[in-house]
Amino acid sequence: MKENEITQAVIGAAIEVHRILGPGMIERPYEDAVCREFQLRGLKWERQKPVPVEYKGVKLGTPLILDLIVEGKVIVDLKAKETVTGIDKRKVLTYLRLSKLRVGLIINFNVELLRDGITRIVNDFEDENADDREPRDPPDLHE
Repeated sequence: MKENEITQAVIGAAIEVHRILGPGMIERPYEDAVCREFQLRGLKWERQKPVPVEYKGVKLGTPLILDLIVEGKVIVDLKAKETVTGIDKRKVLTYLRLSKLRVGLIINFNVELLRDGITRIVNDFEDENADDREPRDPPDLHE
């Protein structure tokens, strides 16, 4: 699967979770439900995935922990908060850069309509081994 197909599948799963559970809970039940929905849809995912952080050639002792990586290509950062901020967006961009992935989704379940809680973040790094290039959305990092 390519990144766009994966993001569509992830968004579909998240919409189903939001349709059934609605807004207003903490993040963890949404993560549990999204993983169940991934399982039902045949998607592969890794949960609470540690990503090592290197600084000037030395691996630091504390890794970053990603909420979800779907199909080994898309980072999914789940939220259940009032507003997704510019820092949230920059954090996902940093996750993408450190994990050498191109696409991330922030999904905030604390909204009336889930489409208003979805933000796509794209890492613009060049990778000669990348699949066919898909259209890039420039990250909107302004609040």
